[in-house]
Amino acid sequence: PYYRRCGGCAYPHMDYAEELWAKGQRVQDALTRLGGSHVQVEEILGASQPLHYRNKSQYPVSPDGKVGFYRARTHCVTDLTACFIQKPQADAAAGALRTYLAEYRVPGYDEQTGTGLVRHLYVRTNASGQSLLCVVVNGEALPYEDALVSALRRAVPDAVGVVLGVNTRRDNVILGDRYRTLWGRDTLTDTLCGHTFRLSIPSFYQVNRDQAQVLYRRAVDYAGLTGTELVLDLYCGAGAIGLIAAKNKKISRLFGVEIVPEAVENAKLNAKINGIANAEFICGDASFGAKALAKRKVRPDVVFVDPPRKGCDREVLEIAANDMNPRKIVYVSCDPATFARDAAVLCELGFRLKRAIPVDLFPRTAHVETVGLFENEK
Repeated sequence: PYYRRCGGCAYPHMDYAEELWAKGQRVQDALTRLGGSHVQVEEILGASQPLHYRNKSQYPVSPDGKVGFYRARTHCVTDLTACFIQKPQADAAAGALRTYLAEYRVPGYDEQTGTGLVRHLYVRTNASGQSLLCVVVNGEALPYEDALVSALRRAVPDAVGVVLGVNTRRDNVILGDRYRTLWGRDTLTDTLCGHTFRLSIPSFYQVNRDQAQVLYRRAVDYAGLTGTELVLDLYCGAGAIGLIAAKNKKISRLFGVEIVPEAVENAKLNAKINGIANAEFICGDASFGAKALAKRKVRPDVVFVDPPRKGCDREVLEIAANDMNPRKIVYVSCDPATFARDAAVLCELGFRLKRAIPVDLFPRTAHVETVGLFENEK
C-alpha cells in the first residue's frame, strides 16, 4: 500500500514470474555488456515466499518522530504501519518506538543539523521468531530507557534482547561503534543449512534466510570440494559460507577474513559451536587479510568472496589471483554491475568465468544476488 511513496520496493506492479525474468536478464546484460563475458546465465532461483522474508529491518527515524522507510531517492521518511516484506515483529517494534517517541517527546535525528536523538531502529529475527532489537542514538543514553524496553517487549514478546547503539558520526552509516545492552542478550542465534550461528548486531548475515540457504548451497556446489582443499573465505561475516563448506565437505583447512571485530568473534564462536576445529579467522579488511595470508605462504585451492555492494577492490582480486593462485574463485555478489566489472578483472588475471546463476534473495526489490564460478587457466 505504500509502493508509490516508499523507495524500498521496485516490482509490486508486476507478478513474481515477470520480476524473476527481469532480474535474470539484468544479470545477463551486465555480464555481456560490462564484463565482456559470453557465459549464458543459468535460470534464476526464485523464492518460495516472496513476502515477509526480511530477517533484518532498519527503520530510519525522522526529526518529527516518523518511523518508516525513505522515499525513493530522498531521505524523507515515509511513516508506515506495515511493510509486506518485513517480519511482523519488526513492524510491531517500529510501532512501539513510534509511540514512545510521541509519549515522552523524544526527538528523532535531523541529518541536516546533526541534532536530535533517535536515528534508527534495527530488528533482527531468527527462524523461530525470536528477535534482537537495537535502537541507534545520537548520544550515550535515552530518556526513560526502562519505559522503552517495556514497550518493545510488550510489542515483541519473543524478543531476546534490547540493545542501545551509539552513533554520533555525521554520515549515512546506520550502526555505530559502541553498544550497551538495556535488557536480555546482545546476540541472536539462528540456524542455516543445518548449522548454528550466533549473531551480534553488526555481524553480516543474509536478510532472507530461506534463500540464503539456496545461495550458499549453490556456492559450495560450485566450489566442487572433495575434502582435501584449503579454503579462504574473504568478507566472511559471521563465517557462514566457509563454515558450511567446512562442515559439509570436511575440507582440510579454512581461513576467514572479516573487517568487523564483533563478526570475527561471532565466526570463531560459530566454528566452536559447530565442531569445526580447522578454522582460523582474521580481523581486517580483505586486502589486509589476503596480504597477511599470502606472506604466510597460504595457498588456498578455493577462494570464496562475498563483498559488499561496491564489489572487490582490484588489489584484493590481484592478491587472490596472482599471489595465492587458487584453482577456483567462487564469487557471491549482490550487485550485477560490480560483479560484471570484477569478472572482467579476474579474466584479465588469468581466470575464466565458467558458470553464473542469479538467486533472488530480495523479492519485490531491485536487488538480486549472483553466484559465479571462476576457474584458473594459468
